[in-house]
Amino acid sequence: MNTGTELVAGVSVSHSDASIEAIERAAADSQRTAIEELLDRPAISEALVLQTCNRAEAYVVTETPKAGRDALSSYLGDVDPTVVRELDHEESIRHLMSVACGLESLVLGEDQIIGQLRNAYEDARGVGAMGPVLDDAVLKALHVGERARDETAINEGALSLGSAAVRFVDSKRDLDGATALVIGAGEMATLAAEALDRAVDRIVVANRTIPHAEHVASRLDTDASAVGLNAIAAAADEADVVVSATGSSDYVIDPQDFETAGRTYVVDIARPRDVPPAAGDIEKVSVYDLDAIESITDETRRKREGAARTVESMIDEEFEHLMSQYKRKRADEVIGAMYEGAERIKSRELRTAISKLESEDGVSEAEREILESLADALVGQLLSAPTESLREAAENDDWSTIRTALELFGPAFELEPAKPPAEPDHPGSIPEEMRDRMPAHVIEQLQTDDE
Repeated sequence: MNTGTELVAGVSVSHSDASIEAIERAAADSQRTAIEELLDRPAISEALVLQTCNRAEAYVVTETPKAGRDALSSYLGDVDPTVVRELDHEESIRHLMSVACGLESLVLGEDQIIGQLRNAYEDARGVGAMGPVLDDAVLKALHVGERARDETAINEGALSLGSAAVRFVDSKRDLDGATALVIGAGEMATLAAEALDRAVDRIVVANRTIPHAEHVASRLDTDASAVGLNAIAAAADEADVVVSATGSSDYVIDPQDFETAGRTYVVDIARPRDVPPAAGDIEKVSVYDLDAIESITDETRRKREGAARTVESMIDEEFEHLMSQYKRKRADEVIGAMYEGAERIKSRELRTAISKLESEDGVSEAEREILESLADALVGQLLSAPTESLREAAENDDWSTIRTALELFGPAFELEPAKPPAEPDHPGSIPEEMRDRMPAHVIEQLQTDDE
């Protein structure tokens, strides 16, 4: 049984605190594998991992804050703790919303992050890592992220990381008449190619799968062609500008690819990086990574500050809604366990009493109704005060009271009957005033058990 008191713990290694090298060290080979590894830990009941070019984040659900912190500390390994942002339950949930809205992105308000979060959610669902706590949190984050883009100008201009990379290069040299090499055919590389379109004279798209590169090239108005990764050296020799954004776990460029090149500007926006640092040692070759393009993204951030404040207010509103939702669930879980156990004990003992009376003098229908009303009244009156106390405890985050109630009214609350009951009890027999106090799922469960 879910206790209703499980908590989210999170860690974030992102561009706001860490270098691209630190983000690479924090990231696993794949989100799905990282989620599976976290879920294998005994203390963790739910897990989510979000990895993008400028962040590596993990969220887990555990019974206690310490259990969550310990699991995530072990997960990060030897990552420098000074660049790790630790998040408690509420901080994790609010941070997820902020991420989905693009407020935590290198490019404020960029659109790609909401799709990346949705993919992380599907990865977690695919391995059975999503439960009631994280499911509510992520779905709420996606909802507020969509609201932010629909109701504010947070993404006005639609500046992406790919287009930011191109703007950065444009600040270094005039793109008019230039030849550009785009390495990769995913979303980020496609956005970079589209930003270069018409700004340069020619674009070469290189990718491991040539048909994918051909697809990107076909979308451009500029003279464009597609090649495989084995043709990078020849393409780099002709390129004035290189933008690399693959999903490769290894370098896709060899420094030797630039040995005969002329003046070349290389922007590596991949994570892990596509371009080895040694390429920057070659004369006439300048290599830049995500850390270098913050001047461009800062300009966008200034333009979108007003919209960002509106989005922050929106997050506050949605956060309070979600916290109230969690609290209702916590209360309902405990109250449900309490009523379900009490209802079954009442039904069993009532059947036993009626059976004994019938074996002696018999029980009329009127007497049966009186006994049932008495039993219902006793249960209702005995549980009325605890019901109100538990709802108040949930509102006040009184974990001690909630856990104590679960221990008292959990599965052990119902003792095994000495012999099978003579007849089933039906939810329809529960008085209306008692039904009003009972969570709907308890009544449904009683109905299911009777069928």
